Amino acid sequence: MPATPQRPDAPTEPADAFEPPSAEEARARRTYASLFRIAERHAATDAQRRRQIHPGMLAPHEVIRLVSFLLSGAALPEDGEAEVDRADITAALSLVPLARAEMDELEAGLLTMARGRGMTWPEIAFGLGLATPQAARQRHERLLSRTDPAPGGGTGAER
Repeated sequence: MPATPQRPDAPTEPADAFEPPSAEEARARRTYASLFRIAERHAATDAQRRRQIHPGMLAPHEVIRLVSFLLSGAALPEDGEAEVDRADITAALSLVPLARAEMDELEAGLLTMARGRGMTWPEIAFGLGLATPQAARQRHERLLSRTDPAPGGGTGAER
């Protein structure tokens, strides 16, 4: 008999009953469930979706912003909209690593393009608000190592 597909947020049993589940795996399963949870609860109407940059589908950073704004009072809930609860906050927190990774990719790309356009490390350091060109160069190297899809963070190519 074929296995029943699991929802992305459904818990799975670890291989060993005495081994705790991986937090990273659990967070990965919650990612899409988190996006859909907030979309269903706080972006169900056209007016609610217009609070976002991408009204058709919430991006991770928008979910985080929306939950933060609703909690802080910077955005007001509509009549009949569910109140932000602990599960909504957990859903938003689950998306922080994804949003951070997206920002890292954007920053790494921007720094690479800045260098390709002839900007110097002192100019880049100034733009980033860093004290030294060395700090800017090191930041770029760290971002590249975190965002490089190759195993071990390196492609083998010279940077």
